[in-house]
Amino acid sequence: KRHSALIQHSRDHHHALKLARLARFAADSGSPEAIEQASRTIAEAFPRAPEPHFQEEEAGLLPRLAAVGQNELVERTRDEHARLRELNHTLTADPTDAAAISAFAALLHDHVRFEERELFEIAQNLLYPEG
Repeated sequence: KRHSALIQHSRDHHHALKLARLARFAADSGSPEAIEQASRTIAEAFPRAPEPHFQEEEAGLLPRLAAVGQNELVERTRDEHARLRELNHTLTADPTDAAAISAFAALLHDHVRFEERELFEIAQNLLYPEG
């Protein structure tokens, strides 16, 4: 069960996983048209989600975790956010980039799993021990 301070972050992950699934299906199809359509959908959606989610974590949650010594988790999270932004930029510039959409799909999926299973668990235990 998530602490109330983390519930919206977890809810945001549903949308992120939908984008990851869209990207994975397009990449797996090998269809240039499917890849281009998925890339355009991702580029259009990215500023609404996941970008605001990243910004909220970077402004609130991550500094608090850094303050209690969780620097490795914070750096991993920031690095993955930066890589996802770069991949989105690549897909925006070249919506037919099959390697980029495949990398985006894998990283976004894995990033959500990392946050749910590690980052949020540690945040909950250290920042919200009252439950």
